[in-house]
Amino acid sequence: MTAIHPTALVDPQAQLHESVSVGPYSVIGPHVRIAAGSSIGAHCVIEGHTTIGRDNKIFQFNSIGAIPQDKKYAGEPCELVIGDRNTIREFCTLNIGSPGDAGVTRVGNDNWIMAYVHLAHDCVVGNHTIFANNAQLAGHVHVGDWAILGGFTVVHQFVRLGAHSMTAMCSLLFADLPPYVMCQGQPAAARSMNFEGLRRRGFSPERIAAVKAMQRALYRDELTLEQAKERIARLTQSHPEAEADVAMMLDFLAGTSPQRGIVR
Repeated sequence: MTAIHPTALVDPQAQLHESVSVGPYSVIGPHVRIAAGSSIGAHCVIEGHTTIGRDNKIFQFNSIGAIPQDKKYAGEPCELVIGDRNTIREFCTLNIGSPGDAGVTRVGNDNWIMAYVHLAHDCVVGNHTIFANNAQLAGHVHVGDWAILGGFTVVHQFVRLGAHSMTAMCSLLFADLPPYVMCQGQPAAARSMNFEGLRRRGFSPERIAAVKAMQRALYRDELTLEQAKERIARLTQSHPEAEADVAMMLDFLAGTSPQRGIVR
């Protein structure tokens, strides 16, 4: 049987797997679906068209699936979709999407989301990310796999953070942060590449050498962004084992608007 505390209010139309647990005084709305093995702590509110996958651990005092903080929102049936094996600590706010975008806020798998994190409408978070306490995403922000956001990081709307990137504590991002880049400051400036993180994830010395070459092209040799992209594209000739890494960087840079640019 589903382990629902007697003080919890679970709408009869909500779809909870029999292995889901719900803590005291939590409220689960009619359009919520929660898959096997997930646990909901005390005093949580989960509402809206929210789908939560398997084996998630949602701690006490969270607001999940509330309407977006967007004055244009007029009650459309937008969604929040959370994947599997995520940990969401206390006092986080995750909003549904808005009709001005895809209408869906997405969180992938195996993410570690610490206390007081805010994910606004239409954010897209990949897999294996870490959000330290008080990281705050405005609407439409995209965060790639394995990204790490330091405590009190603030990200402007529509900004993208590439895979394996990292922000220091109290960073303020107004521009896109490319894959592998570590940044710090208000506004954020590039400081290095996330070499230690790449080693921990099993990147070979050859692939790390290619990332170092990308760093030189983007930040050290005073090239324009277009010149840097041309040099990065040629790296597959000298670093064939890093073809996927080069392709990911080029794909990210191709999606950067000239008005926003990248963190420099």
